[in-house]
Amino acid sequence: MKVGLCVVVSPPKCSISSSSSSSNNNNNYRPAVILPGLGNNSSDYKKLEETLKDKYGVTTVVTKVSRLDWLRNASGLLDSNYWRGTLKPTPILLWYLNRVHDAVEEAIQLSSSNPTPHISFIGHSAGGWLARLYIQQFPHSLSHISLLLTLGTPHLPPPKGLPGVIDQTRGLLHYVQQNCPKPLHNPHLKYVCVAGRYIEGAPLFGKSNPNIDSLLPTNAESAIISTTTTSPPDKITLRARFVGQGYKQVCGKAQVWGDGIVPQVSAHLEGAINISLDGVYHSPVGSDDDFRPWYGSPAVLDQWVQYLLN
Repeated sequence: MKVGLCVVVSPPKCSISSSSSSSNNNNNYRPAVILPGLGNNSSDYKKLEETLKDKYGVTTVVTKVSRLDWLRNASGLLDSNYWRGTLKPTPILLWYLNRVHDAVEEAIQLSSSNPTPHISFIGHSAGGWLARLYIQQFPHSLSHISLLLTLGTPHLPPPKGLPGVIDQTRGLLHYVQQNCPKPLHNPHLKYVCVAGRYIEGAPLFGKSNPNIDSLLPTNAESAIISTTTTSPPDKITLRARFVGQGYKQVCGKAQVWGDGIVPQVSAHLEGAINISLDGVYHSPVGSDDDFRPWYGSPAVLDQWVQYLLN
């Protein structure tokens, strides 16, 4: 197993060649299924969908989800496992997995001209670990899925027993970690995990400790493409303290880098191709391509789209 190496590069300048930067119907790239994150609407990914098609020739199918659909998860409140923090994915998430399955079937039809149709998964936020869950619940899909690419996905469950840390998934991420396929166990399915470094969190009280950063997986299969080194701010802002409390609920630490929602350390998986990008915000909602780009903004997309083209 190769040991990961942290490589620092400048963001977000594109290094994609012009030959791959325009739509070409002869490229015959794998169709991609986009899995929306928690609380997101399918339409939030419309611009990403259009850019992938028009600029790169990658056809996508966005899993059909509305914001109101996420209220279905409230049914978990009636399950005693919710209160014990041992919630199981079914039946609570079956509605989402069935929507993904419909999108997969549509994408397979788009690649039906190939002898063995293959597709890519693009999972944003919770959509990344829900993609892993789909593969576990629908194992026959493995014959069609060649790539699982996640964007700001909290893959790792929060540590247990830390004061003030509550597992917001109520056990679902622990289930995923214990039961779903891992990159090391599936050589035929490539995993690429992209994390953003938009803002460093800070403890709720007191001063921050300089030079503390996220602890990345030490045995990823390829080098981690990181970003320009960001100096710690001279003064801790209220926003950094607020964001830090959010990070703490996900990874158990407040003073780590992340995309404003998900810590960098939680968005990487052992054995995956792990990428970190500076200045990248978590969500398409509230993003701005020039001043607050998210993972699907054109300049950021340029840095990970190559994996959809190979």
